Amino acid sequence: MREYLLTLCITAAVTYLLTGPVRKFAIVAGAMPEIRARDVHREPTPRLGGIAMFFGLCAGLLVADHMTNLNEVFEKSNEPRALLSGAALIWLIGVLDDKFEIDALIKLGGQMIAAGVMVMQGLTILWLPIPGVGTVALTPWQGTLLTVALVVITINAVNFVDGLDGLASGMVCIAAAAFFMYAYRIWYSYGIEAAAPATLFSAILMGMCLGFLPHNMHPARIFMGDSGSMLIGLVLAAGAISVTGQVDPDVMNLFAGSERNAVHQMVPVYIPLLLPLTIIAVPAADLVLAIVRRTWRGQSPFAADRGHLHHRLLEVGHSHSRAVLIMYFWAALIAFGALAYSVNSASMWIVLGVVFFSAVGLALLLLPRFTPRAPMWAQSFVPPRYRRRRAALAAQAPAAATPQPAAVVAAPERGQANGATAIGARSRVLDRRTSGSSR
Repeated sequence: MREYLLTLCITAAVTYLLTGPVRKFAIVAGAMPEIRARDVHREPTPRLGGIAMFFGLCAGLLVADHMTNLNEVFEKSNEPRALLSGAALIWLIGVLDDKFEIDALIKLGGQMIAAGVMVMQGLTILWLPIPGVGTVALTPWQGTLLTVALVVITINAVNFVDGLDGLASGMVCIAAAAFFMYAYRIWYSYGIEAAAPATLFSAILMGMCLGFLPHNMHPARIFMGDSGSMLIGLVLAAGAISVTGQVDPDVMNLFAGSERNAVHQMVPVYIPLLLPLTIIAVPAADLVLAIVRRTWRGQSPFAADRGHLHHRLLEVGHSHSRAVLIMYFWAALIAFGALAYSVNSASMWIVLGVVFFSAVGLALLLLPRFTPRAPMWAQSFVPPRYRRRRAALAAQAPAAATPQPAAVVAAPERGQANGATAIGARSRVLDRRTSGSSR
């Protein structure tokens, strides 16, 4: 565990320290596009944050290669080299897109090529453990197609959810933490060496996200861009592929009693499409809804819009920070709920706990619809929006009695619901019918 924590810390430190210089480089290089109608931020912000994240990945792999216990991962498996090769290719495509905004089909082709590079070096799904059936061996073509599909789906799911400051990096960090605990349990508790690469990938991924988050929290000083979102999506998919298609339930049945019980213990990771998509259930749901929504309108699935989950949270009335925290909550609930179920699937308390926190999450979603009012004795201690209407009207009465110039009186006609400025109102949320994507 200490080696993994040290690798995580070094990856986070390198990513954090490089993000500042990368931001200056992005400004000089002109990777700071103008604000589009679909964007949520109000000021031009540089991209290319994926550069720092990629060098953090390289630093984490380099440090792990020189550690006594983790060095065995590189000696017994070619998966770390496969990950680095695919990550370098997808990162290069993302950098070009952040600077020149290449076509969506070209990016899709690059994602498939990066997945193919990893498959050629051994990072592929060899078999699928199916509950109630057992282990199903895959042909090379089936394993290749399934691996490429999982990589492309995960990359685009993470890319689609990257629409608010700190959202993608925080949600992927939560998913990586849950996945690290799951893979480490398989590796340490059962002694299965095949789970060691997935454990290492998850630790490095957490370091990449944690190192970048301080620069990306609202208000963000830099965006990760496609160079970062596609990179962390690929690393997350690589860990999922490693533990899904490389860990044989035949080995686990020595501890679980039978192959069927061994497969049953791994169910929380395999249920959605028999792949570990529970850890990215929220981004995956956003991806599916976006494809259905755009196809229903007769648009391309890659056409950008403002209908993502985080956009809808803003439309409901949540602030930027609250919307991000709500998405964090749901990501953690699903990921750690699946993790807890994999540890003890027979416990009813786990199911009741998930149901209870789901109810809490639904209440948080509807929070803007209900504005609580403080009692009369607490009127002076709470923000104005939580005061009773009588007290609020009394406070506004002196201001209304003061004569105002005509220009000032006419200002509300242009709207000041979300903070009017000297040049007019600032609308927090634009019309959803406006074309565009998150970033």
